[in-house]
Amino acid sequence: MPDLVGRALTADAPGEKFVGDITYIPTGEGWLYLATAIDCCTKEVIGYAMDDHYQTPLISRAIRNAARNRKRTKSAIFHSVEVTTCQPSTGHVLKELGLRRSAGRSEICFDNAMAESSSEL
Repeated sequence: MPDLVGRALTADAPGEKFVGDITYIPTGEGWLYLATAIDCCTKEVIGYAMDDHYQTPLISRAIRNAARNRKRTKSAIFHSVEVTTCQPSTGHVLKELGLRRSAGRSEICFDNAMAESSSEL
């Protein structure tokens, strides 16, 4: 999977580049899993999904919500860590929505720093 972003986690206009990640939050009833999609230009969380379990469709739902909430350029990119972006269901959603896939290395937090830092609630 190519890294189309190369740690350049900014964009000149909304809808050009998005980053995403999944984090977990302890609650009184157990873990809450939160997937986010962030616009690199505005730094806004434009899509999210939550559930009580961690499954691949969680990031796909966040991406769909982001696509509903923000217009995308024709060459828009969705960037995440390899383990998230390489999932087959994620790839199908990105293709359907016309988003180019980009993946940073899973073990290097700087490759997806904007999404990583926003998940530290």
